[in-house]
Amino acid sequence: MPSSKNMVVVEDLRKSFAGVDVLKGVSFTAQAGSVFALLGDNGAGKTTTIRILSTLLAPDGGSATVGGFDVVQSPRDVRRLISLTGQFAAVDDVLTGRENLVMMARLRHVANPKQTAADLLERFDMSEAADHPMSTYSGGMRRRIDVAMSLVGDPELVFLDEPTTGLDPKARLEVWGTVKSLRERGTTIFLTTQYLEEAEMLADRIAILKDGAIIADGTLDDLRRLIPPARKECVEKQPSLEEVFLAITKSEGASHEC
Repeated sequence: MPSSKNMVVVEDLRKSFAGVDVLKGVSFTAQAGSVFALLGDNGAGKTTTIRILSTLLAPDGGSATVGGFDVVQSPRDVRRLISLTGQFAAVDDVLTGRENLVMMARLRHVANPKQTAADLLERFDMSEAADHPMSTYSGGMRRRIDVAMSLVGDPELVFLDEPTTGLDPKARLEVWGTVKSLRERGTTIFLTTQYLEEAEMLADRIAILKDGAIIADGTLDDLRRLIPPARKECVEKQPSLEEVFLAITKSEGASHEC
C-alpha cells in the first residue's frame, strides 16, 4: 500500500519557452510507494514537468520537492533519490544486456557491479538472454533492460516518461508487469502516458494535464464521479478512463450504453 508520505510535492509550477507558457501554475502530490500517472495530449507539458522534477530543467516559478528536497536548491540530493527512463530505451546495442547493466553499475559507483547486474537480470527474468547483444532483443526485452538499468542503486523514485511508446501489445504487458513489481517493492513510480488503459491498469492516482494546467486529479473512482453517472438500461456500465478523460478534457458528458 502507498505510504501517507508525499514523495513529490508540486505547487504552482510554471515554465515558458520563447514566450509560450507550457506550465501555468501546476500543483499536485504523489505519495511514496505509489504509482502516480500524469496524463495529457502531446504538448500538454508532461515531459517538461518530469524534466523539472528530475533537475534537468529549471522552473520559472512555483516550487517542487522530491523526497523533501527542493529540486532547485538541492538538486544533488534529489538525484540521489531518483532515476529516469525516457520515451526511448537508452541502451547500447553493441553490448549485451549484462554488459549494459554492469556499465551502469560502475557509472553509479555500486560496490559490486557484476553481482548487481546478475541480481537485476534474475529479477527481470532476463538471465537467459543476458549475454546476447542488445541488438537481438525484442522491444519488450529492451525496455526491461532499460528499466533495470534505472534501478541500479535502488532509487526511491523512478520516472517513466511514456515507457511503452512504440511497443506492441505483448511488450506493453511486459512493461506493465515490471511497473507492478516495482510498486510491490515500495518504489514510487511517476508515469506519463498517452495510453489511458495503461493509467487505468497501473495508477493509484491520476492527474490530467491540459494546456499546461491540471484540470483533474484523484483516483480513478474520483475522476469517474466528475462526469454524469452511467445510465441504467440493461446493464450499468462504469465509464472507462478513456471516457472520463475525453469528457473532462472536452467538457462534454460521456455517453454510456450497455
